[in-house]
Amino acid sequence: MKEVKEKLVQFVSNPKAIVALFALLALAAGIQSLLGTKTYEDGGITYNGYNNYTIFVNSFHHLVNNQDLYILYPQEHWDLFKYTPSFAVFFGFFGFFPDWFGVNLWNLLNALLLVAAVYLLPGLDNLRKGLILLIVLIETMTSMQNGQSNALIAGLILLSFGLLERDKPFLATLCIIASAFIKLFGIVALALLLLYPKKTKSALYVLFWTVVFALLPLIFVDNEQYLKLIASYFRMLSEDYDASMGYSVMGWLKAWFSIDIDKNMVVASGALAFMLPFAKIKSYKHLDFRMLILSSALIWMVIFNHKAESPTFVIAMTGLAIWFVQSPKNTFNILLFAVAFVFVSLSPTDIFPRQLREAFVKPYVMKAFPCILVWGFILYSQLTYKPDEKSAIV
Repeated sequence: MKEVKEKLVQFVSNPKAIVALFALLALAAGIQSLLGTKTYEDGGITYNGYNNYTIFVNSFHHLVNNQDLYILYPQEHWDLFKYTPSFAVFFGFFGFFPDWFGVNLWNLLNALLLVAAVYLLPGLDNLRKGLILLIVLIETMTSMQNGQSNALIAGLILLSFGLLERDKPFLATLCIIASAFIKLFGIVALALLLLYPKKTKSALYVLFWTVVFALLPLIFVDNEQYLKLIASYFRMLSEDYDASMGYSVMGWLKAWFSIDIDKNMVVASGALAFMLPFAKIKSYKHLDFRMLILSSALIWMVIFNHKAESPTFVIAMTGLAIWFVQSPKNTFNILLFAVAFVFVSLSPTDIFPRQLREAFVKPYVMKAFPCILVWGFILYSQLTYKPDEKSAIV
């Protein structure tokens, strides 16, 4: 038993082994998507198994052909393109490759950027970094099987944190703004800039990268068409916002208490709570406090997202994993983590009883609820944080 434990520790502590594992699973997810098909409605059109990738690639073609990016194209793919025009430009690169290559390249980018970003985190040895990656492995696989960008967003935000720790705000702000131009909730990571000096310089870098990304589509469309796309984009977001609650705080309140509260009020209250620990300016110089802020941001942007779905939770689970590996391993922390891991990562898998998933987990938003608990506990830990005399909680 001791020998098995030692080998397991060696494996988890070995960056090359973890990189190889994530690369293999990225390729496996890609092959699975390429070989599969999906039908989203009874009697509907059968689409390929990498529908989201098709949406992304075709968005570039729609862009250069002066088409509206934010309407349905049912003969090409299922669902809407819900990203910025700048993301459509980015995906023009993948359009150069046949689908079998592009799908795998996209998955590898998502997986390996997340791995690289975790290994860039300060203050953690390779064992704890390996544990973080193993904790998020199932959620990463879920995101890749759906061809989504969530692992990429998690990686960009972690990368920005690692770069800020190394006093590289120019590159750090590039990562944050890139994440925001993929999905708007990436903008939450801008709060990380408050933890570091050179705030004016960082603000100028944010402005610079925002202008660069905003102007990218003008390489392919004229001003008039671009303004139409922006108007269509925000109209789509507005309609989407009204129609969904997702696996979020809003969805949890609705499912548990039948509270149909205004989403803006919930998000505003959550934003205020998220920002409260930033009042503890003297704590900024402590790495464990900054890591708590990072964990809080990653979880917040999922549980307060009205469109949070199962593949989105790789972002929240990354924040949860960072919190867990640096927290004391007392009974409360271990139990809280175990509940979160079971309901967030294991409940959508075949390990979990299907009847229980359909009758309990989905209708009661149990994928989100443990993340809400952990986020609340992290918030409490931040507010009670003592720089000179560390509490038993953090």
